[in-house]
Amino acid sequence: MIPVTDEKFAEQIRLNQSELAARIDLPFDFIVCGAGTSGCVVAARLAADPKLRILLIEAGGHDETELVQDPNQWPMTLGGEMDWGFVAEANPELNHRALFYSMGKVLGGGSSINVSTWSRGHQADWDLYAAEAGDEAWSYSAVLELYRSRIENWAGDPDPDYRGTRGRVHVQPAQQPAPFSGRLLAAAQSVGLARFPNANGRMMEAEGGCALVDETVCSGKRQSIFRSYVHPLMAQPNLTVLTAAHVTRVVFDGRRATAVEFHYQGKELKAEATREVVLSLGAIHTPKVLMQSGIGPEAELKHAGIPALQILEGVGRNLHDHVSIASVWASEGEVLGSAPRSQTACFWKSRPELDGPNFYTYAISGAYLTPENALRSDLPSHCWTQVSGMRPQSRGSIHLTGARADDPVKIDANYLADPQDLADLMSGLRFAREMGSASALAGLCGNQIAPSSFDPTDLAQYVRNGLTTFWHQSGTANMGGDPLSVVDSKLKVYGVDRLRVVDASILPRVTSGNTMAPCVVIGERGAEFLLRR
Repeated sequence: MIPVTDEKFAEQIRLNQSELAARIDLPFDFIVCGAGTSGCVVAARLAADPKLRILLIEAGGHDETELVQDPNQWPMTLGGEMDWGFVAEANPELNHRALFYSMGKVLGGGSSINVSTWSRGHQADWDLYAAEAGDEAWSYSAVLELYRSRIENWAGDPDPDYRGTRGRVHVQPAQQPAPFSGRLLAAAQSVGLARFPNANGRMMEAEGGCALVDETVCSGKRQSIFRSYVHPLMAQPNLTVLTAAHVTRVVFDGRRATAVEFHYQGKELKAEATREVVLSLGAIHTPKVLMQSGIGPEAELKHAGIPALQILEGVGRNLHDHVSIASVWASEGEVLGSAPRSQTACFWKSRPELDGPNFYTYAISGAYLTPENALRSDLPSHCWTQVSGMRPQSRGSIHLTGARADDPVKIDANYLADPQDLADLMSGLRFAREMGSASALAGLCGNQIAPSSFDPTDLAQYVRNGLTTFWHQSGTANMGGDPLSVVDSKLKVYGVDRLRVVDASILPRVTSGNTMAPCVVIGERGAEFLLRR
């Protein structure tokens, strides 16, 4: 519910947005498709100029629900009306399991339904992006300054070299950590992970480490990117925010993007963009709309019967996200409390030759096992789970099933296609076992419940039955200069004009850790490029 103190402002927003929605037939300077994390940042930064008229189109609905405002209710959003509810294709490498592939469908996108963890991405990630794009604007040093000067409003202990206090996003360390969380960090230290003051800053320059998590929660309430960036501007006359509006196609005049077609209130409408169109629909729908607009792989467009405007073979390719595997331990009571969010974060490398951490782990109460692995485990009354996320080598793809806007996409996540992923996951489970068995946890932590066997054959089967996703979908409109790149360093789509992609689709590889904070960076950079032009 909206707090009473905000009722007057909420009424101003309601009246203003109602009036603006009646005038969507007038031209806009910029149209931003998708009010997820990156799209909210782009739209807000553009709308800060009162001379610009901005349209932000979101397929989902409003966020005025306790399910969004209470960060501990995030599991209840999965599979509901605020979740696109995608399902990946059955995968033979996962014993033919078909995984749910959730993605936010609400103002704020993933930032409104995620676990609220703020993880800025490792130095190695950003420097790789800069090298791939040939642009220092994506380098770690440039992005660190962006976090410090424009994004973060850090509420933890002062750290002026790494943390900002003047930005839009409230970030704080985990509040009132349980004693067991401190013992977890001591256990991580005992197996070689350095302890850091916070989970970002210097920890994102190290080969690994542990700390309390950073989170976008204030006074127990979620601070989504929509609430941080867009909501304060919605009483302005130059920012129109449409909900329950489904983008279907970008319209071109020759090779220049000029308008967007979308379904809204039972009608097929078209809005004109006099400057640029921005796609911030996420790593599933951004490539779908590109292909339905005639931009994509030649065979894909031909198969769907869509006339080709620009052949870009990389559209819908390079799909990947963090994969997840669970280690479950018996415990003496609910040692981590009942909240389904971790208070600690541990990062490490599974192989020394990697340029940065490819593993992270969070700790939460209860047993988070797939049905296949739960059947093989005798669960005690109290337990806790190390949920380990890993950046995979395998790559999947997004495919059209037809030319119509309501034709669903086919998602081939292609997990474990690269044998190195299975080897790394088995190594990660062994490292998690070592951490969970550390003497620092003695007395509160009992025997390991799952996996129950570390025989290589048994462990491989445990991974195939237990692998899930962290829902950090990335890469399907890759930024770079190689033949499979879709956008350049300024996020402009190759071969056409006035069209950019501004979301996690552009990441050549997913960052170390959760992707909300990197998506804010992508939005900030995208807005900067648009305003500079």
